[in-house]
Amino acid sequence: MSEVQSKRSENGADSGSNVTERPTKRARLSLEPEGHAAEKESNEDAVNMVDLDEEEEESRYLPEESRASDLYLDTINRASLDFDFEKVCSVSLSNINIYGCLVCGKYFQGRGRKSYAYAHSIHDDHHVFINLDTTKVYVLPDGYLVSDPSLEDIAYVLAPTFTPSSVSTLSSPSHLSRPSYDLSHKPYLPGYVGLNNIKRNDHMNVIIHSLLHVPPLRDYLLLSNFRGKEPELLKRFAGLAKKIWNPRLFKSQVSPHEFLQEVNRASAGKFRLEQQGDPVEFLGWLLNRLHKDLGGTKKKDSREVRMETQQVVVRPDSGPNEKPKFDIDRETKTSVSPFLFLAVDLPPPPLFQDAVEKNIIPQVGIHSVLAKYDGKKTQESAGQLRRYKCQRLPPYIIVHFKRFTKNAFVEEKNPTIVNFPLRGLDFKEYVDAPPPNVSTLYDLIANVTHESVAGTTRDKENTVWKAYIRAGSGGGEDEKWFMIQDLIVEEVRKEMIFLGESILQVRYLLHFSMTDNANRRI
Repeated sequence: MSEVQSKRSENGADSGSNVTERPTKRARLSLEPEGHAAEKESNEDAVNMVDLDEEEEESRYLPEESRASDLYLDTINRASLDFDFEKVCSVSLSNINIYGCLVCGKYFQGRGRKSYAYAHSIHDDHHVFINLDTTKVYVLPDGYLVSDPSLEDIAYVLAPTFTPSSVSTLSSPSHLSRPSYDLSHKPYLPGYVGLNNIKRNDHMNVIIHSLLHVPPLRDYLLLSNFRGKEPELLKRFAGLAKKIWNPRLFKSQVSPHEFLQEVNRASAGKFRLEQQGDPVEFLGWLLNRLHKDLGGTKKKDSREVRMETQQVVVRPDSGPNEKPKFDIDRETKTSVSPFLFLAVDLPPPPLFQDAVEKNIIPQVGIHSVLAKYDGKKTQESAGQLRRYKCQRLPPYIIVHFKRFTKNAFVEEKNPTIVNFPLRGLDFKEYVDAPPPNVSTLYDLIANVTHESVAGTTRDKENTVWKAYIRAGSGGGEDEKWFMIQDLIVEEVRKEMIFLGESILQVRYLLHFSMTDNANRRI
């Protein structure tokens, strides 16, 4: 062996290879002239929390990437990763340039030499971090980029992506027959997963599930790629939708924490995690806000109702039990306005009941309460008579059963059960001159119910909210129903859906082409 070969062997280089090891960052600094190295260190210190230009940073370490990528990947703990929480640094509480530690799951700001992620990598000996915005993975404190196929599942959990072909099968029988599995090998059905009740946000959880099972809205959010100046609420709602329908979850449940934090900010504290609220109020606010964020206007659309009003006139010859009626000879004011959902009134329960009647729950058919919109039935309020009728039928309709009434002392609940069909609810009587050969039948997608907590019977604050969600677009054996109450997800028989005290129903018009309206605004 020659003297040159002996020296190469002593330095640890392969005598048969012409590739030499590239010095590390600190070694390169030490090989540079002293003044130049000190100036470079000073510039990097000034960067502080802000990373160097990514292209420049990555180009420095690309030759080393293939060998270094395997050094710390075995320290990644997927069971500790949870990307559902708001992406803020656990130290500075900043939401700018955040990285997630793939060993312990904590969030830190930046990856520069004076950043919190850099300090965490040294003090806790955790070295693999993912950029929560770009999903790129880095090893600290060295700072080189890691590109390894084994990290693809982590990036997908952080930012799921969908294609038109994958979205088109979400309502098919094949989707119901192929469950997914989490890290614990627990089966779950994408789209029908539990949502954490962080404090008292179950009234918002049922609305989230109900809306994200409306196919046009669901498909629009799943196929979206909001990266620009879109409103933050819209981006977080789309991110939550992708997590709920993600077929590759690490845990078979999702926390809506990140979305609900933005709801709290956008609503100026009206809807909070720690305070029980009304799902109908939340639904109205959310639909209006999303409609505005998507560029919607106040122009007329297919959701319009006509209201006719007359002043109440008591005739001298009217009997004591005779109700006021519309008189064609008197002036009638007519107004047409858009609506988000149809609010219907329930008949009041009897005030006085004997011992036997107390065990009987009052019931009413849905057509009886929908008669409010037949254009004939009148309501008296504030000295005026009113009657309503829909102008046109929208492709999707939400019915609100008004169960809660307030008086000077307390808010009371009407326990009347509403009987309704799951399929083929006919709205023909409640719309003005429906076009010929157009269906007026609506099928049920979601049914939101509430139950009083044991020991209480009236107030809304002590209510448990549940959502019954239909799975599958066909009938018969292809159709399944799931009851979702926070983290509880159970398949139920159809007969169980009628037993709850419904407050909201989401229905869709039969023979309505959802493909042509995939990008329809709310």
